[in-house]
Amino acid sequence: MAITDKPTPPGRPGRTKDEPPQRPEGGDPTFDAHGGDVIARTEAQIVGTSQVERSDAGETLEFEQELMTINMGPHHPATHGVLRLLVSLQGETVIDLKPIMGYVHTGIEKSCEDKAYWKVIPFIERMDYLSYFFNMQAYCGAVERMLELEIPSRAQYLRIIHMELNRIHSHLVWLGTTALDLGAISMFWYCFNVRDRILDLFEMSAGQRMHTRYFQVGGVMEDIPLGFEEKVLAFCAEMPERVSQYEALLDKNEIFLQRTRGIGIVSRERLLELGVTGPLLRATGEPWDLRKVSDYLPYRDFDFKVPVGTVGDNYDRYRVRVQEIRESVRIIEQAVLGLPDGPWVADDRKIVLPPRHELSTSMEALIHHFKLVTEGFRVPPGEIYNAIESPRGELGCYVLADGSAKPARVHMRDPSFVNLQSLRDMCIGGYVADLIVNLAMLDPILGGIDR
Repeated sequence: MAITDKPTPPGRPGRTKDEPPQRPEGGDPTFDAHGGDVIARTEAQIVGTSQVERSDAGETLEFEQELMTINMGPHHPATHGVLRLLVSLQGETVIDLKPIMGYVHTGIEKSCEDKAYWKVIPFIERMDYLSYFFNMQAYCGAVERMLELEIPSRAQYLRIIHMELNRIHSHLVWLGTTALDLGAISMFWYCFNVRDRILDLFEMSAGQRMHTRYFQVGGVMEDIPLGFEEKVLAFCAEMPERVSQYEALLDKNEIFLQRTRGIGIVSRERLLELGVTGPLLRATGEPWDLRKVSDYLPYRDFDFKVPVGTVGDNYDRYRVRVQEIRESVRIIEQAVLGLPDGPWVADDRKIVLPPRHELSTSMEALIHHFKLVTEGFRVPPGEIYNAIESPRGELGCYVLADGSAKPARVHMRDPSFVNLQSLRDMCIGGYVADLIVNLAMLDPILGGIDR
């Protein structure tokens, strides 16, 4: 049947191939009566009308002032992760800024509710991929406190050694990527070269370079191998000279100084209002460090200082972190030289797996091993919040137990999430170019923000 022979549907105007097209009733502006391209139409919502994407910056402007709103991210190299910033600009000046998150979708906290206590550890340590030892300590420490389980002194020292190595590792990644954002690409290679040596040490002691699962409830997974202490001390002997070389490269770089000094200043009082901790707060002169005021691990055994800044600008944030590398080296040296002898894990067989050699000689050890692997251990009902000092500030873990072998709720107080609030105060009134530096000095990890 030819097209012109088709019957006309009732109530629908049809036409043959010889009839000219007719404009439909209602005056569709996209309809071309004489042929040619037709503008596509969509029912999608126009960007900028939702509450999340709305900004109040335009209400403060005069009629002759022009405002431009741009999206930075969520895929942008300077955001160091999947972070979207809604930025309102007047010329090159930042008028308003709103971080929009939720693009990672890890679901880590919810996944923890479906796992036995000892199986939660691999989830937690993947949250902040630059401070996995700290994630493990926050969670394992919370469970140990609920169980009232005392871990051996050797295990406590081994945890401190690995956590301080992890702090240096995290600060090196921050220093290299921040300098890269400012155009100093050489720093990136120097920092990652040393960072790789730290990963070699992690591989030597834990068998993995990242996400080691070295900490477990009751202590650590295994004792350190022969030669580990000598390698760590050799690293500590070399590291202060490396730090001096980094400082020589940056402290005499006029571009670096002009891009950091007097930029992104936020007062100590404002940071305290926002709950900001870590190097950002210490850069304003506030010497708050949980290693000095809490006893979650025996840091009182070591002599170290808490670096602080003066005005709280980006240069102070850089100086505080660099000096913290030196202090971490001091702690590691003291911990290795004073490492106690003895077991590296608690001997409570109802919580900690028995040694492998006991399984072939002890029926009781075999039963405990079977029960722990298949069912896990039970935690008395209750709740607890365990906070430690991570490279980015206070890292807290809240655990709610209902008496079963799985946690009823696990919630992390990640410093990246809390510290992100201060980015707006750093950027308002500054240039858009300084936004890049401010974000780099914030040192956010998006895996910790979207949990």
